[in-house]
Amino acid sequence: MKNFRLNSYKKFLELDNPSFGPKINIDFDNLVYHKGLFAPPSCSWENVDKKVKNTFNDLGVIEAENKYLKGVSNQYESEVVYHKMEESDGIIFLSTDEALKKYPELFEKYFNNLVKYDENKYTALNGALWSGGSFIYIPPYTKVDRPLQSYFRIDTKNLGQFERTIIIVDHDSSLHYIEGCTAKNYSTTSLHAGVVEIYVGKNSTCKYSTIQNWSKDVYNLVTKRAILEEGAYMQWVDGNIGSGVTMKYPSCILKGDNSKASSISIAYAKEGQHLDAGAKMIHLGKNTKSTIISKSIAGFGGTSDYRGTVKIAKDATGSFATIKCDNIILDNISSSNTYPKNIVENNESTLEHEATISKINEEKLNYLMSLGISEDAAKDLYVLGFMSDFKKSLPMEYAVELNRLIKE
Repeated sequence: MKNFRLNSYKKFLELDNPSFGPKINIDFDNLVYHKGLFAPPSCSWENVDKKVKNTFNDLGVIEAENKYLKGVSNQYESEVVYHKMEESDGIIFLSTDEALKKYPELFEKYFNNLVKYDENKYTALNGALWSGGSFIYIPPYTKVDRPLQSYFRIDTKNLGQFERTIIIVDHDSSLHYIEGCTAKNYSTTSLHAGVVEIYVGKNSTCKYSTIQNWSKDVYNLVTKRAILEEGAYMQWVDGNIGSGVTMKYPSCILKGDNSKASSISIAYAKEGQHLDAGAKMIHLGKNTKSTIISKSIAGFGGTSDYRGTVKIAKDATGSFATIKCDNIILDNISSSNTYPKNIVENNESTLEHEATISKINEEKLNYLMSLGISEDAAKDLYVLGFMSDFKKSLPMEYAVELNRLIKE
């Protein structure tokens, strides 16, 4: 691992920032690259630092754990501080640091296999500095009846957080994994550069739901990718409400025949925010299907962009892909753009792409106001209605939280 980190660091120094998307201006010499207690995670909140416990309690994380989650992992700054999992035969759910020590052979089989450290500047930085994150293994013929959740919190200015998450859903199994992200508001730059690798086995299902509400001084630059075996299904549910800059494109490699994948995402950019998000679907197997639904909102001077790639390879005959991008602009000082790349390399497959960009519907807004609703409340209702497809994909508790965040 030491050699891997050193090689990653060398590659980080060689690589430039992405040539596309928002401008990235990070003073790497001014970042704090690790902050933690250097202690193993506790399975009891009574043993967690009082300030840290109160932070997660105020965020509603402890209440959610008690109500509807099968297992939780909470990371504060650079380390997992609390971890608890109900007893389940064969399921592994640990911090990635612990998994490296307890299951080295399984770890080595999947680590840096799907997302290589030298792909871009920030996968290289993650490779050099990774700490925390979740390692999950679901054995064959196992249906996890309630979600597993990880929550990531930054409370230090100028902090870089570099978690590494690896999820393996073995054949004929299912998992719903939920991720939450928040940070305190500072006037100085912080960086979140996580990496996620997901392996979905034959006839298995994985759902990955996330709502990031980073503060506006956070650069959110992450790489997330899943690979699907025969008959597998992967679903990304991706909400981007916070951060100053986001570059995030959850990806699926549909390797196995008859595999399916979907991505439904929402981005709401306000003043001081440039959210560049989307999805990537790479069809390799025959009779594979993918769906991308991207909804974005730009208001108060924000910029919200869709950027995506769909490729149906030569041998992926009988495949079908559909992309639908809906964007609304709330005022005259905001912007929204769509940057699709669609490639079909055989004549026996179908790809459909639909994109709309429009201003808020004044007629509908005036109708709501005619019922005695204020203009701000009417805009809230309009935006929440626009996001209805996305909210349906979330657990009820998260949909309620999303409503609260939008209204704020």
